[in-house]
Amino acid sequence: MRAVIEDFRIVPAAHCGSGAMRNLIYHNCGLDLEEGVIFGLGAGLDSVFFSYDAADPPFMLFGRGSTMEADMARTLGLDYEEKMQPDNDLAWEEVKQEILEGRPTMLSGDIFYLDYREYKVHFPAHRFILLGFDEEKEEAYIADRINTYPETCSMGALRKSRNPKGVITTYNQWGKFSSGDVRHSLPEACGIALRLTVERMLGEDLSQRDLMATAAGGEGICEAGLKGLRTFREQMQLWPERANAASHARYVDNAIIKFGTGGGFFRNHYAIFMAWAREQRPDLVSADSVVLTQQAADQWNALSPIMKSLVAQPNDRDLWAGAIEQVDDIYHTEYTLFGQLADTVLRTAY
Repeated sequence: MRAVIEDFRIVPAAHCGSGAMRNLIYHNCGLDLEEGVIFGLGAGLDSVFFSYDAADPPFMLFGRGSTMEADMARTLGLDYEEKMQPDNDLAWEEVKQEILEGRPTMLSGDIFYLDYREYKVHFPAHRFILLGFDEEKEEAYIADRINTYPETCSMGALRKSRNPKGVITTYNQWGKFSSGDVRHSLPEACGIALRLTVERMLGEDLSQRDLMATAAGGEGICEAGLKGLRTFREQMQLWPERANAASHARYVDNAIIKFGTGGGFFRNHYAIFMAWAREQRPDLVSADSVVLTQQAADQWNALSPIMKSLVAQPNDRDLWAGAIEQVDDIYHTEYTLFGQLADTVLRTAY
């Protein structure tokens, strides 16, 4: 059997989740929003730091939360829901049926196993869209963030990606649009998203921390929001003493820019959202908050060259002191930013 959805627009993106949601929302709802706006409307910004012994180095640093895609449906009032299915055979039948009914389908999986991706790194929550399949050829057709055309992936690789063994898995997670309804106006959605982000960054909503702690096995360090950023700083103080200090520095540098998970990449997205939010909700977002958001992004990005230098000179105590000072500056900026937003956002009823 073969089935392919032909009329799906693929706009390449910097980030898999916001890019996939941008394309799906355009297809299903007719909304054409910038990727940074999509990210912000999904309350995507976070600072999640957790220990993970299976990784090298044994920790991970994420600049976004786990539920951005589903949260965007919440803020905009969309008929979109996400499900997990631990049974691999049943998981395929579920998404296959979506394609047969003409619905492009959000998927989640470990990017390492997708055979059309050349860059190989384990990332368990990569987002991409199933557009079709050919069972005779054992091929699946995927909209990913890189190209304007569908990618071809072997069905075996797709199956392994969606529920890998021995590493963090999202258990064949997939997302479904049941209609194209958009129940909230853009200003309403903006306000809801701002509240979610502020509550998470200030530690009033611990959902992102708890979800990641469960995914990582429930043991060790796991913090999110400003506390996650502070934990990152505290852990960095210990790294100069370690024999693999260079690998710690290399990971952080890659996470900030190359992988896009650590901070600067997603702060760039959030700066775009905040400039847009200032237009949508000037009662909630001041000009100063927009400036602080861009300042935080710039500070995260400035941490990257320091970490690059530490890869080459892992025993340089002055460089480590500079890196820690830079994280202190980031923390101060984001503490100020979310304190400002709390004064307006948390006092407003939606």
